[in-house]
Amino acid sequence: MSQTRPTGFPPGMDEVARLTRAGRLAEATGLVQRLLRGEGAAEPAATPATVPDPTLLEGEFVNLDAAPGPQARSDTPDRARPAGKMPGGRSGKGARTGLGETLRGLAARLQPTGLLGGTGAPRPPAEPLPDGASFATASHSGAAGTRAYKLYVPANRGDGLRPLVVMLHGCTQSPDDFSAGTRMNAFAERHGVYVAYPEQPASANAQRCWNWFKPEDQRRGQGEPDLLAGITHRIIHDHPIDPNRVYIAGLSAGGAAAAIMGEAYPDLYAAIGVHSGLPAGAAHDLPSALAAMRQGDGGATGGARAGRAGAGHPVPTIIFHGDRDTVVHPRNGDHVAARATAAAAGLGTEVQHGEAPGRRSYSRTLHTDPSGRTLCEQWAIHGAGHAWAGGSPAGSYTDPQGPDATAEMLRFFLEHRLRTASA
Repeated sequence: MSQTRPTGFPPGMDEVARLTRAGRLAEATGLVQRLLRGEGAAEPAATPATVPDPTLLEGEFVNLDAAPGPQARSDTPDRARPAGKMPGGRSGKGARTGLGETLRGLAARLQPTGLLGGTGAPRPPAEPLPDGASFATASHSGAAGTRAYKLYVPANRGDGLRPLVVMLHGCTQSPDDFSAGTRMNAFAERHGVYVAYPEQPASANAQRCWNWFKPEDQRRGQGEPDLLAGITHRIIHDHPIDPNRVYIAGLSAGGAAAAIMGEAYPDLYAAIGVHSGLPAGAAHDLPSALAAMRQGDGGATGGARAGRAGAGHPVPTIIFHGDRDTVVHPRNGDHVAARATAAAAGLGTEVQHGEAPGRRSYSRTLHTDPSGRTLCEQWAIHGAGHAWAGGSPAGSYTDPQGPDATAEMLRFFLEHRLRTASA
């Protein structure tokens, strides 16, 4: 890959990439270890004639930092659970501390077993379903390929049309893992909501990240957005779904993909949720993705690259981001909010502060239009890192001490209906 290193890209990583592409894994691992000790890179050696597929390396680089972070389950495979510090300085396993963890993760993945294969995404035991509910796998094919998805059909369906929430998992996660960690199915059952969990395969990204940083996966009618919209349309067609109450949300890379879907399909999704993610168009390739994640500087210029299908039609957005997130810089949450409110006029702003007993404190910023409708709701969670707030330890990358993002997100969604052109 011939790419220019962005500001903040660590010195020495170009040489790590070159050694890995050349198949010289032991040397690359040694260099990563030296970089972690602050010793710098040695002089580059000659490149051998045999060079493996560079797309494998690209997948590894992307998902190392894009993988969501603190508080992985105790049974999460070691390749997805590096040791580190928990948010707020507490010691523990599973924390990702940004670029340092990128290097540590790279060192682990440069071993032959880590680079060429692994145990796959964690899949927790299935929880018992309520009588009359189902959680089954289906698939959808389109011009960009095929994606499997799991669909939760609540027992509490009633007789009328029901809402639908599409949930996009983070890197290394699976639909089962994500549903267990967010507990979205249990909340959906209370409200009679269908929930879909599209699955990103390792064939599309080595660590199962949604490819939010690729231009071909940022536009309406192309790539992954086309597949995700196709899944949504299929469920609406096959089940009693209210087309005016369809929503999409995600964590980390899934949150960035949800932001893209909101802008690309404002006529399909009535509201979106972005947890620890990035704004649409924050990056256009791998180096700019790493820079945006580490520095949070991709929001100002991203719009021109991605194109705004929803310009003039703001989609209600709820945002959650830990203010100690070292995997995806918290400034990215601010950029998501700025894009969500850019096309709206006359918004009022109110900041609320709260702290539930035994949970983290937070600041909640409401952007409300003159009619009293909240267009954007942004939660900054104090002391939290890169994990789903208020989630269950039954799933990976959750922070049970946070405010309950699932409950608040579903509450926000059900307050909004799709606004048609006539409305």
